Amino acid sequence: MGVAYSVGEVDHLYTFFVQWSPDIYTKGNKKNRQRRFLVKEKHPNHYLVVEKKKVAVINKLLGHSVNPTDKNWEIIRVNDSKRRLSLCSSEDSEAEEPEYQEEGDDALLVLSNHSRLLEDHDLEQLAAHMPARIHGNPWQLVYSTAIHGSSLKTLYRNMAGLDSPVLLVIKDVHKKVFGAFSTDPFRVSKYYYGTGETFLFSFNPDFQAYRWSGENSYFVNGKLESLQIGGGGDGFGLWLDADLYHGASFSCHTFHNAPLSTQKDFIVQDLEVWTVQN
Repeated sequence: MGVAYSVGEVDHLYTFFVQWSPDIYTKGNKKNRQRRFLVKEKHPNHYLVVEKKKVAVINKLLGHSVNPTDKNWEIIRVNDSKRRLSLCSSEDSEAEEPEYQEEGDDALLVLSNHSRLLEDHDLEQLAAHMPARIHGNPWQLVYSTAIHGSSLKTLYRNMAGLDSPVLLVIKDVHKKVFGAFSTDPFRVSKYYYGTGETFLFSFNPDFQAYRWSGENSYFVNGKLESLQIGGGGDGFGLWLDADLYHGASFSCHTFHNAPLSTQKDFIVQDLEVWTVQN
């Protein structure tokens, strides 16, 4: 815990120190000057933060101001300085306010492209389950069967070099919409990858999200011949073949999910993959 002095106040304070103890605060005694200055860290909004136990010393010195025309001194808490910084930042960026709301305020995912599969109410439901750190970032379409054709290799190729979460959305021939959120982009790998923030979901008629159960870490496994999400139990939580045409969804230990598709084995009508645009 500490207090903060504005950089302008520090200049006045240093001038006072020089007059108060010229034998200590001289150009030739820079090391001592820094030590006696009691600086703990430099605040990004041009405040110098000092240890709380040193405040009494400074206050005592300030009580003997050598220049009666100097401005009144103000001692503020570190939290207050952060609050002032936040308020200033909010005012500066008010004209550039992004079109989304904070977590807990029914935020929408912001899509940079039109989606053939997701409506606004779908985006709202998905956003409520996304990690808070990615809220407000726009999403861009990285793969679509309607644009790029049906090929898992093309999907991997379009994601090469990405390092951001992805959203997979599928519509089967029975018009059921479902998919997965992955903290890692899809890639070919010998082993499973991803984190516990990965989840499966389905729409039609009601939205259901299936989060990590903690029983295993079979989040995502990309192979040349298939894409696998979730495992253990009856089979994969979501499985797609190399042509992104046939798929399957079973209850699995990773997410304790119900089958996502209308039938456990399904045919893909349309598929999209979105990624966070940094």
